[in-house]
Amino acid sequence: MRFLLYNIRYAAGIGRQFHLPVPYSGYFKRTNGNLKNILDFIKSVNPDIIGFIEVDSGSFRSQKNNQAEGIAWELQLDHIYQSKYPARSMAQKLPLLKKQGNAILTNQQIMNQKFHYFRHGVKRLIIELELADLSIFLVHLSIKFRHRHYQLRDLYGMVKDIEKPYIIAGDFNVLWGDRELQLFIAATGLKNANSHGQPSHPSRSPRRQLDYIFHSPQIQITDFEIPKVKFSDHTPLVCEFDIAA
Repeated sequence: MRFLLYNIRYAAGIGRQFHLPVPYSGYFKRTNGNLKNILDFIKSVNPDIIGFIEVDSGSFRSQKNNQAEGIAWELQLDHIYQSKYPARSMAQKLPLLKKQGNAILTNQQIMNQKFHYFRHGVKRLIIELELADLSIFLVHLSIKFRHRHYQLRDLYGMVKDIEKPYIIAGDFNVLWGDRELQLFIAATGLKNANSHGQPSHPSRSPRRQLDYIFHSPQIQITDFEIPKVKFSDHTPLVCEFDIAA
């Protein structure tokens, strides 16, 4: 089975165009052109499961279209999407922010889905997707170190009793490096699909590992790569895996 993790930054792009006429103005520009590039790349990978971080669900920049839904339709995949921010968050009162979320797409049968929110941080969403043979947790952790620490503690509490094989994937924002994750990995017994610690950010010249695919011991990684594409500030992660009988 092939899993693709990609923080697409709402298909806002990178580089000079993203920062003109003022820094970060790319967040307020139309994104359909770059989304087509991302779609073509995904078609070349042909994944069974996609974890999308930073998806636009229908703001003016995506011309009122849900990016995850559009890609799912093109690839004939099922999808689930949820806003990054809880219903009572101040972000839900802002037109652009309330359209920002994460999504999972798959060609596998969906058995169950749940949406959880961490107690700390602005970015709180956890998408839990149960398939026939495994469960997937998609996360985007806080920029603040203290909040990430609390979120990892809560994430451990959520998965510590799971018996089914599972994957935890997402943008962990570990700005202090892998040492932030040492206790979490030791407590859960999870393994990093990126066993050589290849960097994934920034995409133009990757220097650090922010994006991770962690998996339980029942899952065997048979291939892993970080394609050198530059449609977002993050590079995608692609892994092939088998599940032990």
